[in-house]
Amino acid sequence: MNIEVLKSKLHRATVTDANLNYEGSISIDTELIEKAGMHSYEKVDIYNINNGARFSTYIIPGKKGEICLNGAAARMAQKGDKVIIVTFTWIDEKDASSWLPNVVLLDEGNKVKEAGPHAMKSGTIV
Repeated sequence: MNIEVLKSKLHRATVTDANLNYEGSISIDTELIEKAGMHSYEKVDIYNINNGARFSTYIIPGKKGEICLNGAAARMAQKGDKVIIVTFTWIDEKDASSWLPNVVLLDEGNKVKEAGPHAMKSGTIV
């Protein structure tokens, strides 16, 4: 049996812009896309830490440091909001106990503080 698990996460990204007049998507710094093991046009779920909004869109390549919500997604966050951007994948259930998602921890300027396979536990601050 297969189960869906967290594949990758950009943790505490800072929204750099929200562009309502663009086709829907999220523009993400290409270095961050690569570090997280994400892909252009891949579906992402986005969790806005500031207002609790949770929504889905897809990735397009962005400029250095960029996290820009485009189109309808621009209504879900403001410049300066902190967001968590995640992707999921399917794995065989027998592999679940050894699975680790690829997590990228970001600073205030969307620069990588830490990146790689990451075990998360309840009550830990990441």
